[in-house]
Amino acid sequence: MERWAEIRASKFLSLVLRHKPGAAGVSLDPEGWAPVADLLAGCERAGITLTVDELRSLVARSDKQRFALSPDGLRIRANQGHSIAVDLGLSPMAPPPVLFHGTVDRFLPSIRNDGLLRGKRHAVHLSPTRDIATAVGGRRGRPVVLEVDAARMSGDGHVFFQSQNGVWLTDRVPPDYIRFPEHE
Repeated sequence: MERWAEIRASKFLSLVLRHKPGAAGVSLDPEGWAPVADLLAGCERAGITLTVDELRSLVARSDKQRFALSPDGLRIRANQGHSIAVDLGLSPMAPPPVLFHGTVDRFLPSIRNDGLLRGKRHAVHLSPTRDIATAVGGRRGRPVVLEVDAARMSGDGHVFFQSQNGVWLTDRVPPDYIRFPEHE
């Protein structure tokens, strides 16, 4: 599969499995799973031809590990980032002392005032490393990396989860737990 076709397919899968399953005419179960056969048929109807092997390869080679296949390979879901109701079955976990969030300058005034909010997603996404947060922020421009005092948040009763691909999730991050770069 050519790189441009893989990117197009990945974006379509993100749309379908995170936000609009109807775009491929599929239904997600309560845990976000869709039958692979239904998804591939929906992709075909949308003009994106994928074989089972190409889908498996796309899932396995994804640098961000956005998707997961069930152990039997018959179902697929997004690992996080949903704007529709799903229960990923994640258990609360103690986070590392510091987590990171990549953003861009134009969002800093709002973040300083309100903190990090989940918006249309089910959770705020936090990265385990500065490098990952830099890459995330860089998708929208010159990245700004914020440090989140996750240990203090957790100690104060905020709940954290870790998705299958290593992204940390929480409901919100109040501004008092965020360290902003000094060189803004």
